[in-house]
Amino acid sequence: MNLAVRRHLFVGLIIILATMFALGACGQTTIQQQASSSASQQVQSVSAVSSEQDVAASSKVDNAEASAATSTSEAGAASSSSNTTPAEADASAAEQADYHNPGDGYMLQQVLVLSRHNIRAPLSTNGSALAQATTHDWIEWTANPSELTLRGGALETTMGQYFREWLEMEELIPQNWDPGENEARFYANAKQRTIATAQYFSSGMLPVANVPIETHAEYDAMDPVFLPGFSFLSDSYEAAASEQIAAMGGADGMAGVAAGLQDNFELLANVTDYESSPGVASGELAPFDTSDTQVTLELGEEPSMTGSLKTACSLADALVLQYYEAEDSSRAAFGRELSLEEWTAISEIKDVYGDVLFTAPLVASNVAHPLLAEIASELDAHEQGRVFTFLCGHDSNLASVLSALGAEEYELPDTIEKKTPIGAKLVLERWADEGGAQYCRLRLLYQSTEQLRNLALLTDGVAPVSFDLSLEGISKNTDGLYAYEDVRSRLQEAVDSYDDLVEEYGDSALAEAA
Repeated sequence: MNLAVRRHLFVGLIIILATMFALGACGQTTIQQQASSSASQQVQSVSAVSSEQDVAASSKVDNAEASAATSTSEAGAASSSSNTTPAEADASAAEQADYHNPGDGYMLQQVLVLSRHNIRAPLSTNGSALAQATTHDWIEWTANPSELTLRGGALETTMGQYFREWLEMEELIPQNWDPGENEARFYANAKQRTIATAQYFSSGMLPVANVPIETHAEYDAMDPVFLPGFSFLSDSYEAAASEQIAAMGGADGMAGVAAGLQDNFELLANVTDYESSPGVASGELAPFDTSDTQVTLELGEEPSMTGSLKTACSLADALVLQYYEAEDSSRAAFGRELSLEEWTAISEIKDVYGDVLFTAPLVASNVAHPLLAEIASELDAHEQGRVFTFLCGHDSNLASVLSALGAEEYELPDTIEKKTPIGAKLVLERWADEGGAQYCRLRLLYQSTEQLRNLALLTDGVAPVSFDLSLEGISKNTDGLYAYEDVRSRLQEAVDSYDDLVEEYGDSALAEAA
């Protein structure tokens, strides 16, 4: 074939490709024109939420994916209708969108969010305790140790976008809201992962507003509001709190707590090859033992732990974070293919660790006191125009606050973390009915394990998981709402319980109120 012929063929190919591109562009323009007359994004939940169901984790994921596929198909069908007027489309969107709202007749007035930071990198660098705890290599993280990863930032941004759509739908905020003075507040602990989480969330929720992220401590230090530490301690208080903690293990106390995790420890040790690790071989780390776990309470510090449960928690935490971060699930488990039930069993070690340290009632009332007071103040700021508050801290903050409020026992669906999943948000909502009566709802809003792993956009029929919480001793109405004053009174009781324990247990020279 001579050069001239080849040139003609090449020109012909270019013309064909250009024609195909033009037709594709026209088709896309037509689709966009059709979509512009349809409803705004219609979001439906990927999971049915029920604390009573005990369904295998793998079945939950299958159901969630099927629900998401159905929702997306329905949304596409709705948007393709060329005979729908804008008014009809808005009404259709309101009917089909599922933001887990309580029903007709209520108007959203205020939202307060207490958030855990999103995915962070663990301290797994060369020479670290985690590096010494396994014969395998951890993944390369996209952030420095303990800092928010790129995936964590992307996930938090899409969560902020979901909140924007929800709050706009409820007409709590206008489109492209730029909050005025006192209308919104974003306040984070002074750690990189919490500041960055708040920043990414605010970018998704308020894309045209440059809202400041408040911090009230030196960078990388713990803000006293978010530090779950003891500001009061006495001999009798320490004895009573330690008794409550030990009771979690039944008659065997802390040994009973760890004994209940024997199978979990064995699974974790097998996945990480812990027994053959450099740390165990050198004697720096001890083999897992169900009888060596102890809890220590110290004034001005968080509750602390020594022994196998602490070591296992650090290792399980890093492994779960690696599962969220790594695209290859086998790589996340160092070459093994784990079921969701096995990942849940590994994560359970973290859940138990957090419960032991932060949820005993006497401990929670003490360590959560500053944050409970902050939440109460933010709710009351509604009188000065506050409609949205975002507080960003840690899983210990969510665990202690929920315990202090008297939240009923729960186990979350569609996540391997059953208590306070990464990026989870405790949402307190104030609603008003047509007669002006005030109501409150409490729920946990979080991305499912599959959404975290797949970087799912929370749109087009995909919503985060919503789990309604219940408070002991308070009744809901038929729409699942509490009277606002009941919740505000419960919150005040939790704040005041700190003074009660100081009065009851302030019997030693060790007793102090910081």
